[in-house]
Amino acid sequence: MENSTLKLRQLILIGIGLFVFLLSGKAQYKNYLLSANGDTLNVIDKNGKKQGRWVTTVGEIRGEPGYEEEGLYKDNEKTGPWRKYSNTGDILAIENFRLGGKDGRQEYFNFLGILQRQEEWKGYNPDFLFDTIAIYGNENNEILSYKIEKAQPYSVKNGEWKYFDGEGRILKTENYDRGRLIVVPDKNTAVKETPKAETPEKEKVKTKEILDYEKKYGKKKRQQLERDGKTGL
Repeated sequence: MENSTLKLRQLILIGIGLFVFLLSGKAQYKNYLLSANGDTLNVIDKNGKKQGRWVTTVGEIRGEPGYEEEGLYKDNEKTGPWRKYSNTGDILAIENFRLGGKDGRQEYFNFLGILQRQEEWKGYNPDFLFDTIAIYGNENNEILSYKIEKAQPYSVKNGEWKYFDGEGRILKTENYDRGRLIVVPDKNTAVKETPKAETPEKEKVKTKEILDYEKKYGKKKRQQLERDGKTGL
């Protein structure tokens, strides 16, 4: 009997300790929610920053259907994979974030869950203090030079973008370099050749007999002889 009472007291003390621990932890939050499973969601810490797992519901706006998104916040910025769902629970998008900006592959689906678009983005990396930027020509993809700039928080299109039809077949692709669309020449487009300048015909070399003939007969008389068919010789 004494052993049972001792175990009961130990369990009560453990329970009280866990309660105090959880209470002290949540006391650091300005606000939070509890899921049906008891998980802590949508935490706003004492500094007013979003932390941990968040689930956000967005209602219908100006005719656009609403959706629900879930993912992680770290110091008020989205980080890692985030997923968007329709109001019926169908997946709409899988996006990846780094320090609040898109980074890496992003995928978007139609209401049937079929992939519609695949994007590649480049996000800011705090481990690199400087960034190398390519300088392109005005009307082509030729890189003229590079410049080094101090890295700033950003998120730009970078890499291959793919667009799909309703059956998953690729409709078109685009390539970006730090936000700049790289135009690839169409292989089916014939290249127009630059017309060559006409080469003037070489002047015919006149023989001695021709020169003597022109000297003996003036231009006007030669024309009359040619009409009459007479040479006068």
